[in-house]
Amino acid sequence: MLTNKRIMYVGAGSMAEGMIAGMCGSDSLQNEQIFVTNRSNAARLRELQERYGLTAISQSDVDWHSMDVIILAMKPKDLTAALIDLQDKVQEEQLLISVAAGIQNEQIEHYLPKNQPVVRIMPNTSSTIGESATAIAPGNHVSAEQLNMVTELVTAFGEAFVIKEEQMDVFTGMAGSGPAYFYKLMEHFTETGVAAGFDQDTARQIGIQTMLGAARMLVETKEDPASLRKKVTSPNGTTAAGLETLNGAGAGEAMTKAILAAAERSNEISEDLKKQLLTR
Repeated sequence: MLTNKRIMYVGAGSMAEGMIAGMCGSDSLQNEQIFVTNRSNAARLRELQERYGLTAISQSDVDWHSMDVIILAMKPKDLTAALIDLQDKVQEEQLLISVAAGIQNEQIEHYLPKNQPVVRIMPNTSSTIGESATAIAPGNHVSAEQLNMVTELVTAFGEAFVIKEEQMDVFTGMAGSGPAYFYKLMEHFTETGVAAGFDQDTARQIGIQTMLGAARMLVETKEDPASLRKKVTSPNGTTAAGLETLNGAGAGEAMTKAILAAAERSNEISEDLKKQLLTR
């Protein structure tokens, strides 16, 4: 479905580059199908063109009508100006994908022609290596064919999850913030190993392989996490002792609270942005 589709990134920040890196490393797209532009940073555009073999174009030179998909990959504060600039350039059959965190589809639709298809996505930082968990929340005017195209596009840099837009804040708390939770766990894992006499690199590698292996077991066996946990926990054994300590420290409750706190903050940011954007 992506054959010969022309994908334009508007914005050239770190999130855009993460997605671009994943796409350019996939089999779904050819690098020549990918274009990137921004408002003024020509040096950044040249850098991306040289690094990934895509086509960088100054905004004034873009043939907007030739693009099949326009990805709005800038920071939320820059989105309004971009939408106002695109108002008289987009066509109804063109699909707009927003990566701007906290900006709802209806806020984007507010600035565009009637019936413009808009999809909101939320990748995470693992898109750079093609392993993102990415949410897809379609707007009011997205066809089944367009949704399939977005899903195929997103799977070029990871796994796609089509969700309701009202679930986006919790998804952000889970997958958007999730890598940081994992890195925090790895910090403690590594520090404990070093304190026990391992050198830092060895302790780090033990942790990485342990986590990778456990995640792969979930993928390969398709078993429930609780089921696998019970299988590796012998009564009165070492794992049971460790889990008892985790439970006593409230580790599970802490994880739930962390996800919900991140989700709540995501909602607060979204509501603040909504007030700002819809009053302009």
